[in-house]
Amino acid sequence: MSQLSISQRLHDDLAIIIAETEPGDRLLSEPKLAQQLGVSRATLREVMRTFETQGLLQRKQGSGTYVNHPTGAIESGLEILESIETLAERTGLPVSMGRLYINTRFATKDEATALNLTSEDQVLHVTRVINAEGCPVAHLTDILPTDILGEEDLETGFAGSVLDLLLRHETLKLKSARTDINAVSAPPDVAKALEIQCGDVLMCFTSSLYTDNGLVAAFSTSYFLPGYFRFHIVRRISNNRP
Repeated sequence: MSQLSISQRLHDDLAIIIAETEPGDRLLSEPKLAQQLGVSRATLREVMRTFETQGLLQRKQGSGTYVNHPTGAIESGLEILESIETLAERTGLPVSMGRLYINTRFATKDEATALNLTSEDQVLHVTRVINAEGCPVAHLTDILPTDILGEEDLETGFAGSVLDLLLRHETLKLKSARTDINAVSAPPDVAKALEIQCGDVLMCFTSSLYTDNGLVAAFSTSYFLPGYFRFHIVRRISNNRP
């Protein structure tokens, strides 16, 4: 049997197991599951990653692999920048803020460069986890100059969206955002916060948010768990003909 046939057969068998397993239940350990399905652990792990990127499997460090059946997903185009909370409300998938970390500190070299600051300038550092259906699905970090947003602005009523706070800012006028999009391996701190394995694949958005006068209002890094987010872009057809 060819490797392609083995992988397809394994994909089909694993899909049946996932469909017949209740959400939140743990699969057999990789050695036992590989033995049951008659394949190597390496082949099994490769096929399992396909289901992980669909959000149907979630590996938890030191605990095992759990089945997940998302009932909904946040789907959006990338032409307009909106907060997760706004997208979730529109798509009908309830979200909530999980762990929140806020502090004021001196800017790192990379942050100072991104925000046009010096290493002697202070920044507001906001990191939080967003939950959906009881699971952590996104890890968001925003770095802002303290003259734009301070810790006192997040003391009451902060529900998780720095973007929505900035949009309600009395004098700040946001104009655009530049975003780099990559598939990345989960860093250790992000993996721990999202309760997944280090190295699991995540979507990563790195953005700079600009005001109408060209100043950088925020520098953000956002990690999204596949399966709960579907992003697309509408592209214009070129009129140039060969």
